[in-house]
Amino acid sequence: MNELRMRRRAVLAAAPLVVAAPYVARAQGKPEKSKVVLAVGGKSALYYLSLTIAEKKGFFKDAGLDVEINDFQGGSKSLQALMGGSADVVAGAYEHTIRMQQRGQPIVGFALIGRGMQISIGLRNDVAAKVKGPADIKGMKFGVTAPGSSTHMLLLNWAAKGGLKASDVVAIGVGAGATVLAAIEKGEVDGISQTDPALTMLEDKKLIKIMVDTRTTKGNQEVFGGPFPAACLYAQPDLLKKTPNTAQALATGIVRANEWLQTASPADVASTVPEAYLLGDRAIYERSFAGIRETISPDGQMPAGAMENCLKFLAASDPQIKAETVKLDATWTNEFAARARKQS
Repeated sequence: MNELRMRRRAVLAAAPLVVAAPYVARAQGKPEKSKVVLAVGGKSALYYLSLTIAEKKGFFKDAGLDVEINDFQGGSKSLQALMGGSADVVAGAYEHTIRMQQRGQPIVGFALIGRGMQISIGLRNDVAAKVKGPADIKGMKFGVTAPGSSTHMLLLNWAAKGGLKASDVVAIGVGAGATVLAAIEKGEVDGISQTDPALTMLEDKKLIKIMVDTRTTKGNQEVFGGPFPAACLYAQPDLLKKTPNTAQALATGIVRANEWLQTASPADVASTVPEAYLLGDRAIYERSFAGIRETISPDGQMPAGAMENCLKFLAASDPQIKAETVKLDATWTNEFAARARKQS
């Protein structure tokens, strides 16, 4: 048994089994749905890199799927596509599984992309000089991917630490990528809550000062107390129950991408993604990837304590989240990702 296979089995043995196994026992063979529609919000961001790799390296195709990816402005928009029936599955923030459970509309995550939030808040340099803490951002405008998305939630969490209400800051949807750079360069917003590579590019141009940073394991430890579940595949329960082979194929594609990204060189990654994702600067894109690599899930499974960290984060800034009523074990299953690992 080679060293890589031994490491994989060790990780699998240590991974928490979040719920019992009602799906995987039936997840065998050819996918029930050969064509799947997947919604995502801001696909060019490194936050969703595993999705792009699964697409471009043919990992979904190898698992027997034709995946149509529809890219929206932000995660809240892709969630709407799922609930409206125009998408079968979403690549989006895990936190939406908790929010939707509180609304009586269950969705389940089943393949983790990010084990760290990978979102940071930055202020324009001319504004940052006036801000000593979150209490000072009252009335300011921030560029988020889309209102209601994770970028917005991190902003509200930071504002709450300064005693501010959600209405005390203005969130403007600016998408991801080049539009983020334009919003800062044109002075349309005072700050941003965003993902890489846009953050690193703005830092490189000395246009922003980072105030909250969750792009590293250390940053997530400081902000959340440990790992934080970020992007993942999630769907309505029927996808997992009625078409478990399809869910398995989707999870297998993401796990293969996660594994590839653990050892791929930054140059190989930059060569694999669409040219437009580089935002005109390949070197900074490669540096951005190297900076966030450690927050990419190595195995697609939920780390111990991560769901609890997410719930604490949401409850701290959103009074609509009643932490004591949330059933975390109904928001996630490790089964499909674990099965994909066993097949490695």
